[in-house]
Amino acid sequence: MEKFERVRKLHQIFSDRRTPIKVPDLMEKLGASRASVYRDIEFLRDFMCAPLENSEKGYFYDRSQENTFELPGVWMNADELNALLAVQAMLSQSQSMGLSDIFKPLNRKINEILTAAAPSKTKPAVDRLRVLPHQTRLTDDVVFRTVATAVLSRRQLSITYSARSTMERTTREVSPQLLTYYRDSWYLDAWDVKKKGMRRFSVDRIVNPKVLDQAATEVDQSVLDQHAGTGYGIFSGKPNQIATMVFSKRAAEWVSDQFWHRDQQTRTLPDGRFELKLPYSSEHELLQDILSHSDDVEVISPISLREQVKIRLQLALASYK
Repeated sequence: MEKFERVRKLHQIFSDRRTPIKVPDLMEKLGASRASVYRDIEFLRDFMCAPLENSEKGYFYDRSQENTFELPGVWMNADELNALLAVQAMLSQSQSMGLSDIFKPLNRKINEILTAAAPSKTKPAVDRLRVLPHQTRLTDDVVFRTVATAVLSRRQLSITYSARSTMERTTREVSPQLLTYYRDSWYLDAWDVKKKGMRRFSVDRIVNPKVLDQAATEVDQSVLDQHAGTGYGIFSGKPNQIATMVFSKRAAEWVSDQFWHRDQQTRTLPDGRFELKLPYSSEHELLQDILSHSDDVEVISPISLREQVKIRLQLALASYK
């Protein structure tokens, strides 16, 4: 246990106890030698000015005047320090989320905390933790900041939206409800004021967002849950079909460890293949994931989904002729 972590734990022991504690007991609790315990006690009392007293029964905090003492600054144990390092690694590499400029002030603050909290001989090994982007859609920092401000301040938002499927550009006034990060992309769930219904917008397709003075319409949680849906994927909706897929024995061990959907049903077949069932409404995202497994998966049902996969594979094969 590092010195600073021992001092932190020593302070916690004295803060929690109302009775004195002897050095041998402190040695056991701290897992330290007698000399180390005495040095830590001296550091806590003389350098940190803790109200530490000693009697025949042991050491204790003086509470005669309701003295409340806290360690100055930020003190962390090893687990907390490692957790903060992980957060810093994500923020340092936040370009994978398109938000590097937004997170810079927070990242600087975490750097200050790590410098103060880490033992002097320990250099925070942030480069040991990595965030690798995959098919990331870059998000404009100004757009994201404006959208996030509207979500958190509960204000209406004016946006110009360019739908990816139709390339149609429309101007909307919406009441933002949820901001979701999914598969390296940001999505905004909002109540469309004119169409009087919930809509989902890909943030990278939003331009010229403006926070309005009007308060956002608060949508009931049941409506949000229905909009989010229980089907497969980000644009799931209410599921109306069950997809049954069987993966080859070669892919079974890999796929069996994957989480596809909260209501998925799985089983290992007698021949070693793996069966996966899950609900869906829109097959668009599901088709992409099925095709990523190519010859290691067969869609059993429904027939419509099986035929869609078959057509996609035939079109792909035709491209190589």
